[in-house]
This record gives sequence, C-alpha cells and structure tokens, in this order.
Amino acid sequence: MTTDSELYQRYQAVLPSFVHPFFEEPISIDRGEGSYIHTLDGDRYLDFFGGVLTTMIGHSHPEVVAAVQAQAAKTMHTSTLYLSEPMIELAELIAELSGIPDAQVFFTTSGTEANDTALLLATCYRKSNQILAMRNSYHGRSFTAQAITSHRSWSSTSISGLDVNFVQGGYRLRSPFRELDDDAYTRAATDDLIQILDMMSAGDVAALIAEPIQGVGGFAVPPKGFFGSMHKVLSESNILFISDEVQTGWGRTGEHFWGYQAHDIVPDMLTFAKGVGNGITLAGCVARPEIMDAIGATSFSTFGGNPLSAAAGLATIRAVIDEGMQANAKAMGDRLVDKLTPTVDATDWIVELRGAGLMQAIETVQPGSIQPDAARSAALLEACRRRKLLIGKGGLYGNVLRIAPMLNVSEAEIDEGAAALVDAIAELS
Repeated sequence: MTTDSELYQRYQAVLPSFVHPFFEEPISIDRGEGSYIHTLDGDRYLDFFGGVLTTMIGHSHPEVVAAVQAQAAKTMHTSTLYLSEPMIELAELIAELSGIPDAQVFFTTSGTEANDTALLLATCYRKSNQILAMRNSYHGRSFTAQAITSHRSWSSTSISGLDVNFVQGGYRLRSPFRELDDDAYTRAATDDLIQILDMMSAGDVAALIAEPIQGVGGFAVPPKGFFGSMHKVLSESNILFISDEVQTGWGRTGEHFWGYQAHDIVPDMLTFAKGVGNGITLAGCVARPEIMDAIGATSFSTFGGNPLSAAAGLATIRAVIDEGMQANAKAMGDRLVDKLTPTVDATDWIVELRGAGLMQAIETVQPGSIQPDAARSAALLEACRRRKLLIGKGGLYGNVLRIAPMLNVSEAEIDEGAAALVDAIAELS
C-alpha cells in the first residue's frame, strides 16, 4: 500500500514548485468521517481546517453523499446551455438567501472565477476599470484577482488592466489607526477612503470589493458597522459594493448568515465558494438584475452549476439550515474562545486571538512586540499536528494560525481540539 512518504515523492515530481503541502512531513487525506480524517499511514486527525474552510459540514456528510450519488446515477453534466433542475433550484435558494433584491445567480467553479465575474460585471456596468480593494486582502490566484490582492506573499504579478487603489481595511493590529477605539477607527478608515477617491481616482470608480473578514489575511475582523460607514461614501458616487463571502458565507461567523450583515448593509453583489458544496467544486456571483445585464455578449460557464455540484450545494445548504448549524457556529465558537483565552492571555508570544464564530485565529509575535514570528507559527502548526489536530496557517507574514472547525462540530470535538492547542502552546512556551 502507498505510504504518505511515497506519495509526497510523487507529489514533488509532478506538481509545480509553487505548490507545496503543510508540515515538514506532509500527510495524506485518504478518507474522512465528520470532523476526522484518516491518512494512508493509518493516522487519525481532528480536522479544524476543512481543506481551507471547504469541507464545511463534515467529511462524508450522509445527506451530501446521498445527493451526489443519486445525481451521479442520472447525469453529471449539462452546462448552462440546457435546463437543469438542480441548478435552477439551487440558484433560486441562493438568490433568496442572499438578501439582494431580485437577485440573479451566475455559477462558476471557484471563488477566484466568481470574483473575476463580479469585477467583469462591475467594470461593464460602470464603464470604468477603476477598482477599490482592501489592504491585506486576498481574492484569488487568477490574473484579474491578483490585481486586487494586497498581500505580498500571495501576489504573483503587478501587471493588470485594472486601475486599483487599496483602502485601509480591518487588520487593526498593523494599521496606523490601531490605537483608536472602534468608532474612531471606522471614521479614520472612511476618511482614508474619501481621500483616495478625491486624490487618486478619476471620479468614476466601478466598485469596492472586500472580504467582511479577511481569510488568507489571517481572519482580520473589522469593527461592526465598518463597511456600513464606507458604503455611505460609495453610495454617494454610485460605486458598487462587492462582498467577497467565499470564506465568511453560509453561517460560519455565527451571528450572521453572511459576513456583510454585521455592517447593516446590503451589497450590490456577493461572491461565494468554498463550503457551499462541502468539497464539491461550486462557486458563483449574485447580483441585482441590472448589473448582471451589463454583459451583452454571449457568455456561459461550462462547468458552473453542473448537476452534480448543484445537488451537493442543495444538500449542504439545507443541512446548514435544517440542522441549525449557524447557531452551532456561534455556540461552539464561543466555547472555543473561552477554552483558549486563558492560555492566550498568559502567552507573551501570542498577540491576539480574534475571529467570529467558527473562524478564529491566533497571531504569533516576538515577545513584548508586534514583530511577526512566522517560525513560532510554523512550530505551533507542527505541534498541533503531533497532537493529531489539523489547523491552517496564513496572515501577511505567515504568522497566523487559522482555526475553522466544521459547522456541525460537537462540544466534545471542540474540547478535544482546544486541549490539543493549549498543550501545543504550552510545549512551545
């Protein structure tokens, strides 16, 4: 039987050098049940990352598995050139849940492609190539999405046909406004937006795209109402607001179904991906009809909204709603924070525990400063792995641990994961 080590050798031989796995000794994922995965070597891990927040409601969720198997036995592909009931039914459900009036849905295969679509719509609708994005943002790996990514370690190129300016975002720890209280911080960031519009634009900006909580940026959380303040400024100039809900969507933040709802606004567009198919490739863009109609050319997506993905999406969303997973995200997120806070407060190389619901992060620094300590973060990732706990890593300097359990995680699993984290921190201290 193939071992993890043998598989890694094959991985290195055939995949490009810019693709690399976690851990000094990478592990495989052979199969999973609920919050746990099993490797080819026979090890069992508690999964608190879900393939970057993508396996959202647990591995091999029975309702999703059944829906995919039933659809696979009928047909797996049609494209948008034909009528597909699962695709239409899923679009109807997402449009209703989006909160956007008279919403229309265009399905894609990834969050990157969804954000590309949103930018295409915005620039066509506003007849402008000027875009605003947030500092410390990440929106995907495509040529267009790289232009709106403000994250050096993830920026592959500066070449773009877009004219992009970056606004002060929600990553307060390293902001020049970090000493301000919530209201003052929001005012300062809004003033920065106004100055950018006055000084650095030609006056016809198409859109601002923002993650309500920055994902790759280390789960940076702005004050509540932050984007509401910015939205008022944008609305005065008819600038569109695009909410990138790729990581925040579907109830993960606990208090809200969508991240934008913490800011008392309704976006003009939102994008989604990651957990909506619970691992099956599924993403899309939601917009008002007049914005969708800005594209006059013939356009379709070969794989977007295919019947197999749509069946998985319908089963996943229904499970989230029917099983009360948003409320569980709030309760289990609070439980996790309560378990971790005493250790975090007592550890001088952890500067912050932050997040919302089941989207939590630990940022590591040099003791007594905010100087990033990426080595300590990497060591903590390995220490968790030794305790059979999988978490993620990110942040501008690679010094943030990202913790994102399944939305249906149990109290016992939260306690198990928290205990492993606390023990790993103690080891490194």
